[in-house]
Amino acid sequence: MAIGANATSFLIIGGVPVTLQTFFAIMCGILLGSRLAAVSMSVYTLIGLAGAPVFANFRGGLNVIISPTFGFIISFIFVGFVVGLIIENCSVLNKKTYFLAAIVGLFTNYFIGTHYMYFAYHFISAFDAIPYLVIWGWMIPAFIKDLALTLLVVTIAPRVYGVLYSK
Repeated sequence: MAIGANATSFLIIGGVPVTLQTFFAIMCGILLGSRLAAVSMSVYTLIGLAGAPVFANFRGGLNVIISPTFGFIISFIFVGFVVGLIIENCSVLNKKTYFLAAIVGLFTNYFIGTHYMYFAYHFISAFDAIPYLVIWGWMIPAFIKDLALTLLVVTIAPRVYGVLYSK
């Protein structure tokens, strides 16, 4: 996650650094399952909050909590859990299953992250002039990038999953 957070984080669109974190959170859920993915994403979050520079733009520390993008960091815990839960509860693992799990993970990421961003701008940063729909509009370029990476996960994950869990 730390590598994915900083591989491309020098690009910023709509106040959100362009990273590979959503890709890795979805892949984590597929490969580790719900509980282990949630635990690993929680450990990643706690390491960053403890001060290690593992978040985008090499940030870390408790001050990240008041950042408008912290909701996306929190969302990775839920993304890993939800994606893993879908994979664990499907009797047949095929491209459709991986696609469903990945898309649900992507929407979970943006639902939590964007709502937190709105909350942070309105109640922490006090930018009352930014409407809710404008914040969602800022997310469109990042969402398109993450949708493309989600399709890449759907292509890669079955092969990696098969190698890890073949008997």
